[in-house]
Amino acid sequence: MTSTRRLRHWRGWLFVAPFLLVFALVFLAPIGYAFGLSLFRDQAFFGGTTFVGADNYALVLADAKFWESFLRVLVFLAIQVPVMLLLALVAALAIDSARLHAAGFFRIVIFLPYAVPAVVATLMWGFMYGDHFGLAADLNRLFGTDAIKPLSGGWTLASIGNIVTWEFVGYNMLIFYSALKVVPTDLYEAAAIDGAGTMRTILSIKIPALRGALMIATIFSIIGSFQLFNEPNILRTLIPNVISTFYTPNMYAYNLSFAGQQYNYSATVAIVMGVLTAIIAYVVQLRGARKGLR
Repeated sequence: MTSTRRLRHWRGWLFVAPFLLVFALVFLAPIGYAFGLSLFRDQAFFGGTTFVGADNYALVLADAKFWESFLRVLVFLAIQVPVMLLLALVAALAIDSARLHAAGFFRIVIFLPYAVPAVVATLMWGFMYGDHFGLAADLNRLFGTDAIKPLSGGWTLASIGNIVTWEFVGYNMLIFYSALKVVPTDLYEAAAIDGAGTMRTILSIKIPALRGALMIATIFSIIGSFQLFNEPNILRTLIPNVISTFYTPNMYAYNLSFAGQQYNYSATVAIVMGVLTAIIAYVVQLRGARKGLR
């Protein structure tokens, strides 16, 4: 390597060095620290910690509470994510069409819930869900019934899904809408000349153009579902007998650490959950890439 090439090589590293430093400090270092914690266990009687290797991981894989919480968010993902993405897709197609009046206004209104902090949104919906106060209680009194109980055991997960959907439909709608705006107008003109109607244009031009955006939104939604924490953790103050401390994997890890002082086991739960999330997201991405090549 000549001196000129060597100088260019080091200049490139100097430009990316700030990013690499921040990336190492805020991403790699916490993961490494958590992984290090997962290899140790507190000694109950003698104090201190002892190296246990993969024993904590074996305990997590045999932990019924962990798998119960994992299956719960898996069910949440399988139902909530398709509903949310479908609503976002319909909203994006409606706003992109020339037939919707005041499209800019509707775009802002749909996106506005995403600007509301998750804590505020959950408190707001929690007040409406309460069967002794708020909207649900008012409806029960109006109709003389007590059938409307969004925070009852059978409806809790659906109620949380409604909050998350309300929060993130606008975010995903913006992703889809942005993808639609870069579709060449020549395709629409050619479709109109060929006599294609609205549905044929949507199915043959707009939906295929959204394949990449749909994949990105799906992966983000999968990761977000497995990170479910704020909504159930805040609602737990209203229904502690329904939402347990291990309602979701993140709640389980949080309560193990801050309530149970089991930092090593909590780190192990977090590592296992991160690996499972990465595997599922990668499989979805791989399947989407294969379908895109067909």
